[in-house]
Amino acid sequence: MGHPAVIRASQPLEEVTVRVAGPPALTTPAAAHLRALGATLTPRTPGPHTGPAAFEAAGAPGAATAYTAWADVLPAADAADESTVQAATGMMQVHGRRDGPPRGLAVDYAATCASVLTVQGLLAALLGRARGGAGPAQVTTGADRAALLTLGQYLAAANAPEAEAVPLSPGGPPFTARCGTRFELEALDPVPWARFWRDLGAPEEAIRTGWQPFQFRYATACAPIPEALHRAARSVPWARVQQAAAASGAEVCPLHAPAAPPGATAHPAPWTLTPRTADWTSPATGTAPGAALPLSGLTVLEAGRRIQAPLAAHLLRQLGAEVLRIEPPGGDPLRGMPPCCEDISARWLALNRGKGAVQIDIKSAVGQAELRELASGADVFLHNWAPGKAEQLGLDADRLSAVNPGLVYAYTSGWAGRLPDAPMGTDFMVQARTGIGTVARPADEPPAPSLMTLIDVLGGLLGAEAVVAGLLLRERSGRGVQVESSLLGAAEALTAPALHRAAAGGELRRPAGFRRPLPTADGWIAPADDSAPAAGARAARLAELTSEQALEGLRADGLAATAVTTDLGALPQDPRLRGAFTRDPHGSLAVPTPWRFQ
Repeated sequence: MGHPAVIRASQPLEEVTVRVAGPPALTTPAAAHLRALGATLTPRTPGPHTGPAAFEAAGAPGAATAYTAWADVLPAADAADESTVQAATGMMQVHGRRDGPPRGLAVDYAATCASVLTVQGLLAALLGRARGGAGPAQVTTGADRAALLTLGQYLAAANAPEAEAVPLSPGGPPFTARCGTRFELEALDPVPWARFWRDLGAPEEAIRTGWQPFQFRYATACAPIPEALHRAARSVPWARVQQAAAASGAEVCPLHAPAAPPGATAHPAPWTLTPRTADWTSPATGTAPGAALPLSGLTVLEAGRRIQAPLAAHLLRQLGAEVLRIEPPGGDPLRGMPPCCEDISARWLALNRGKGAVQIDIKSAVGQAELRELASGADVFLHNWAPGKAEQLGLDADRLSAVNPGLVYAYTSGWAGRLPDAPMGTDFMVQARTGIGTVARPADEPPAPSLMTLIDVLGGLLGAEAVVAGLLLRERSGRGVQVESSLLGAAEALTAPALHRAAAGGELRRPAGFRRPLPTADGWIAPADDSAPAAGARAARLAELTSEQALEGLRADGLAATAVTTDLGALPQDPRLRGAFTRDPHGSLAVPTPWRFQ
């Protein structure tokens, strides 16, 4: 059985006290998650705006400490805060592809992702202790590691031997109707795409040439769509756009300002953990003595598509779990998505390297029985199927838990059933509906969702966090756990700081020019947020200097800044990160693991 002192725990961190210290940007999101998991936090010690943040946990499962710095693989001078981390890792370049030059995200994306990874690492270390292991109880991560993880697919593609299937040129949604309504469009195959644009009177050539860049925008973070399609949207009122979408099978969503979803119940956390009612007897053996990673010996079944669930399972594998993918007959079609390394997609490898795979036709009775048999011996079943599909297939939580009372059943959804009349639960539709397009850009830029897959990636991180929390709760309660995370929860995590700022009388959006890099004679530099006003006052002079000269001058005056990475293909050779990357057996670039355990 689980540890007798904590067998009745109803939350993963019940009877756990966490002492938190460090910069608010790196502690605030993590602290909120720790509270939602049941931890008692001691009064936060005010800390400087530089790292590291420290989280010292002690209680029934054991003791563990997590440290989070801005710079863990980068030099400290090049990763002093959110702005410089975004610049040095290439995040500004990827987010800026839609518009051309590099641009900073006006939300603290790297810090938010680092906070989730911090909580994951702390939970994993406590889980290892609860399972009776003597493994590492100290975990370190960094905002720079988090940023590189979020860019893993883009970095792998940029460093593959093949070229991209579509040009990396500026352009993309949102579209604008005649009345000024800005909207996102979603079509998962070319038939509804073509029907929608034909209904609006767009030229056939533009419809045909626009499909591929639109389809690949999830992979490239840009979509050079023909101007004729934008003209077609501008020629009709919003009501006409809606009619065309309804008739074609495509979906449209106007860009919203961030707000609590109408009709939705506020949730204190971006996931839910629900213990099952049946008792479960844990295996007699826990982690192997001295196991290097805290999830060693656990098995995860993953039935995931695209990014959200595969990334969650990828993180669980990096924590030591064995992951087995459930793929359709013929295998995952995204394995061949260009560019490839040895005939396997570099992007696919970024999310799925090291996993096992089995092909199962889950639509057949035989395949469903096979999956149930696999689930009977697994610790986690993870999927991101469309709403209702698991129940339709007989593979929902109730049925799989019947064959395995100790199963952690994890669903990484789009909307978590909390938003009435929700659009399709894809990254850019979620960004449009929840107001990410407003808060991710400063006040002098029109609202527009980022074409970097912000929500899919953060949703994957939250999914992994929820699974590790579910595993710890299982260990402490003696029962299986049903877990759900969502893209909506990820979006709420990103919009919450802006909403809190506005509620306190501040501005919802960041000021004009916020996190906008400064041009130099040979590139771009990005000042830290605190140094931006002083650096901006020297913009004309900096434009005449090389980036190296500009940085030398700014740093001599006590200002923090770094060079902006604009070529992801050259990043592995960048002196700031040289040695941080590896290559897998297929030759595909692999980013550093998010954590260091000691």
